[in-house]
Amino acid sequence: MSKDETGGRSAKDTHYAKLRRTYRDQRRERGEIPTPRDDRRRKQAENWKAPAVAADEVRLYGLHTVRAALDNPEREILRLSVTLNAAQRLGLPDPATLPYPVESVLPSDLDRALGPEAIHQGVMLETRPLPVRRLEALKDSPLLLVLDQVTDPHNVGAIMRSAVAFNAGGVITTQRHSPAESGVLAKTASGALELIPYIQITNLAEALEELHRLGFLTVGLDSEGPAPLEGTLSGKRIALVMGSEGKGLRQKTRATCKALARLDMPGAIKSLNVSNAAAIALYASRRFLAEATG
Repeated sequence: MSKDETGGRSAKDTHYAKLRRTYRDQRRERGEIPTPRDDRRRKQAENWKAPAVAADEVRLYGLHTVRAALDNPEREILRLSVTLNAAQRLGLPDPATLPYPVESVLPSDLDRALGPEAIHQGVMLETRPLPVRRLEALKDSPLLLVLDQVTDPHNVGAIMRSAVAFNAGGVITTQRHSPAESGVLAKTASGALELIPYIQITNLAEALEELHRLGFLTVGLDSEGPAPLEGTLSGKRIALVMGSEGKGLRQKTRATCKALARLDMPGAIKSLNVSNAAAIALYASRRFLAEATG
């Protein structure tokens, strides 16, 4: 067949085009480059309906998230679905030696299970939720983070990563108006969900009072706080309380906190995304605790 008959492309050109497409598809599967948001994909996203999942089941996805879950002895694993490429990247042993079923799948299978917008990187883990934790278990932690109805799972996941980075003992949030354990939360946390207690309580004011009894100074972060955070911190146990993305701290929460403080920002912008504010507050608190106990 001549070049004219193949649209001006030789067999060599066609071969290299296939190699480029294969390489590009592999990078997309690994999550290194985004999948083009063409009309067909947008239509798939609009038409996709989440399959029914049992109330006591969580679907996690993404290489870092799944690797951390597999390494967590507290995880009860139900099933692992993985592409051949993702299995190699996870370094999985012979599936026959694992105590849970392993299913070899195609990326399109996971798209149907998780939705075309999920960056699953070729792996999905079906598990039970992590065991319920109690506030009493955090009594020996010098630094905690409390979230007052922070609703966006992406923000909560990012906050959990910062909490782990600064060695906080736990993240406490409300059962209502807060994200439950989920694939989106876990993917954004990138493994942090397995490394720090995520405690959901029914009444935040009562939980703050319990933290007071355990010896914590509760500091509510508020852009109109009376003093900078650095001048407000005291003691050897601190619980930072962050408000929701739009409304900030609720009135009852503000009244229950032992102190209110602000993050001083000299620039033109005086407020930050809650996950960014949490990271700064954790850094300042960790420095204070290091100096106070050093």
